[in-house]
Amino acid sequence: MANKVVKFGGSSLADAAQFRKVAAIIHAEDARRYVVPSAPGKRNSADTKVTDMLYACHELAQKGQEFSQDLNRIHSRYQGIIDDPGLAFSLDDAFARIAADLKQGASRDYAASRGEYLNGMLLANYLGYAFLDAAEVIRFDQNGAFQLDETIALLRQRLSGMDRVVLPGFYGATADGHVRTFSRGGSDVTGSILARAVKADIYENWTDVSGFLIADPRVVNDPKVISTITYEELRELSYMGATVLHEDAIFPVRTAGIPINIRNTNCPDAPGTMIVSDDNDEVSGYTITGIAGKKGFCAINMQKAMMNSELGFCRKVLGVLEDNGVNFEHMPSGIDTMSIIISEADMEGKEQQVLSQIRKAVNPDHIEVEHGIALLAVVGRGMRRTRGTAARIFAALAHARINIKMIDQGSSELNVIVGISESDFAEATRRIYDMFINSVE
Repeated sequence: MANKVVKFGGSSLADAAQFRKVAAIIHAEDARRYVVPSAPGKRNSADTKVTDMLYACHELAQKGQEFSQDLNRIHSRYQGIIDDPGLAFSLDDAFARIAADLKQGASRDYAASRGEYLNGMLLANYLGYAFLDAAEVIRFDQNGAFQLDETIALLRQRLSGMDRVVLPGFYGATADGHVRTFSRGGSDVTGSILARAVKADIYENWTDVSGFLIADPRVVNDPKVISTITYEELRELSYMGATVLHEDAIFPVRTAGIPINIRNTNCPDAPGTMIVSDDNDEVSGYTITGIAGKKGFCAINMQKAMMNSELGFCRKVLGVLEDNGVNFEHMPSGIDTMSIIISEADMEGKEQQVLSQIRKAVNPDHIEVEHGIALLAVVGRGMRRTRGTAARIFAALAHARINIKMIDQGSSELNVIVGISESDFAEATRRIYDMFINSVE
């Protein structure tokens, strides 16, 4: 029997109308047996996510202030979904428990998790599926670290004999019952864990976009959807700021060889993006798979005669960064020069101290910090078998008179990263998109 895990994000479950869409999608395929819901998201741009409303309740409770009005507003959100189809179902007792727990000092993680918990119970009733509390099967240790092997064993044990199940996303608990959460967007991770536990044929991740886009639609007008992407490519793009899927959601299914399908709840007939382990030589028609980037970097530029023959030069410089708790992103170098690309946030309040310690450690002839740098990654498995890809990237930027401050290519030949001025970021993205996508249309 075919077996699918389906996860629905907050925008997919924001109100009664969205619940109807979700139910129709689930019932359209008998294979959609395991469902992971997020908490209700925004119904419109001016709305507030239920998770954020719960955080606000917790903050008031911690201060000993009255929060019943705020909690009642959350109750009303769920009640609207219950009343729409006229369900014979009540969350009154659950809300009474939440109110009591918050008054007794329940943790911030507990408060945040209640959005998924309530939505899970409601969706299970809506669908006629069994409900399984994630706190009983998603296991964290006392330090808040997720325990994959123990979780998989617990899930397989509890799901034995259960055919159709709703498991709320985002949270779990320690062995003694203290609720812990993943980082925001963690319902993606829960879905991935569940897919691995039940050995799903596919993990469908339903959201509000029709797949992974080749470029940021806020920068490029109406970018194409990526039809197929490998886990390796997705990691590269996610690291550089593409955020359709929570990064940690990749690993549980990747090792099991389970594909992920990113789908659009509001456009269910669109095929979306398939995320797979290997490319199987599938050709998308484009050399590149995606373009992604981030602003907010600076470069420490150093120059010293005979740097290349000075034993331990690089180690000493990196030792200074480590001592100051500063990570580096890239480190392009020449014979007598070296640049270190660092997040501006990591350097905040430490710049002069770091420079002083580098001067003391390696005595460079010249050292300076250049601010306002953006990193732009061009990613694609097709680059491995296509000559001249890097030349086309640089030509696109040269024609736009965009100066390249750094070039880095991984040994996998899967990506090329360029450092440019933040002011050139949008134009650089558009020019590269035109070169590789629009020019082959």
